[in-house]
Amino acid sequence: MTDMPPVPPVDPEKVARQRFFALGLFRLSGALLVMFGFLVLMQRFHWVQGSKAKAMGAIFVLVGLFQFVIVPRLLLALFRKPPQS
Repeated sequence: MTDMPPVPPVDPEKVARQRFFALGLFRLSGALLVMFGFLVLMQRFHWVQGSKAKAMGAIFVLVGLFQFVIVPRLLLALFRKPPQS
């Protein structure tokens, strides 16, 4: 029906580098979120104080921990699966 151009060959080393970069980026951003959450918990910013700071800081810390610990494991499980055609 439709003529599609041939798919270029995939370089496994390039794919591995991209995946490693993605995992590192998720972990780094998760660590930064945790640090920012602790700064908010300690009420270091004038725009959020009191109980709002504690709630907001706790949310940032939990999201950062999830992104630092769980997301890379989910991505590794996804990377291990063979692509479906």
